[in-house]
Amino acid sequence: MTKSRRNPVVRVLRVLETQVLGRRGMTLPLVAMAFICSLDVMLSRDRYITPVLVVAPALAALTTTWRRTLVVGAIGLLARLALAPHDGVLGAAGRPLFAGQMIGYVLVSLFSAYISWRAETGRRAFAVVTSVAEAAQLALLRPPGPQVGDIRLAIRYVSAQHAAQIGGDLYAVLDTPYGVRALVADVRGKGLDAVHTAGVALGAFREAAYDEELLTRVAERVDASVTRHLDEGEFATALFLEFREPGTLELLHYGHVAALRVGADGKVAVLDPPDPWLPLGLSSYAEGAPKTWTESFGPDDVLVLHTDGVIEARGAVDGSSFYPLLERVGSLVADSAPDLEAAVGQIYADLLLHTGGTLCDDALLLLLAHS
Repeated sequence: MTKSRRNPVVRVLRVLETQVLGRRGMTLPLVAMAFICSLDVMLSRDRYITPVLVVAPALAALTTTWRRTLVVGAIGLLARLALAPHDGVLGAAGRPLFAGQMIGYVLVSLFSAYISWRAETGRRAFAVVTSVAEAAQLALLRPPGPQVGDIRLAIRYVSAQHAAQIGGDLYAVLDTPYGVRALVADVRGKGLDAVHTAGVALGAFREAAYDEELLTRVAERVDASVTRHLDEGEFATALFLEFREPGTLELLHYGHVAALRVGADGKVAVLDPPDPWLPLGLSSYAEGAPKTWTESFGPDDVLVLHTDGVIEARGAVDGSSFYPLLERVGSLVADSAPDLEAAVGQIYADLLLHTGGTLCDDALLLLLAHS
């Protein structure tokens, strides 16, 4: 049997880890402490290494709570006192140095506990902000269920403001007396100003979609509301849709990225507007008015709506290549059809793989299909 196995300090540390402290972030500091104590016992007196025990509370500050960090510090202090006779530091010559080391150890343990306390406080504050932001997002966007009218849908929405979880991208799908109507828009900018403009656009759309028979009139009312609240030169791109007649889709373009239609065979069609129009808030700079156009939309087709945060997401490798949604969306949707939730999850996972797990802009994916 080795000396480390006979060492009572090591045995106490193992009992504390397995029976008392469990695995709540204590494993790493206690294992480090047990290793140092075992190695110290095996070394000669003139080569003791117990001062290295100071790493244990520092590790605990990174892995567990401030109270457990103090417990680790106290255990380390007891370990140093228990090994002091073996290390031969209690003599007249070594006592002053040992006392100084102990004072330094106590100070490091207290500072580690303070760091852990500050980290805990920050995490709690972040959790509060996140929960409030999630409630605000739900109140603003009012995410629809998996089906609205006779249209199935699946959504992925990610804000560039990670702590806030809300941003300038917006969407709405409503079952109105004139058919299922949808809006996807992207407000220029980020932060609270973009969120405010998004709220104005959504409120106007939810009112006008039920009141106006023509999709152009719905868009005009949304445009007027947004224009009143935007600063000079600001704008929001938007795409309005209406599922009224079976087999057809009516669209109205306001500067937004084109929708994609994926067939059952995975072929992708880009639904470019024949008459592109300016974004919301800039219509006063153009003469005339935007016009709707129709596209075929069969029972097996999937409509992919998105914002530029998706197609402008840069690759993690070179930082310059954009996400190739047009090349990948067909196979990703076809592989998951007819499960829209699985399809949007596949696209989003592929997007994160391309970017290395982070997005620098708000990103919205909305998939629509007939029930």
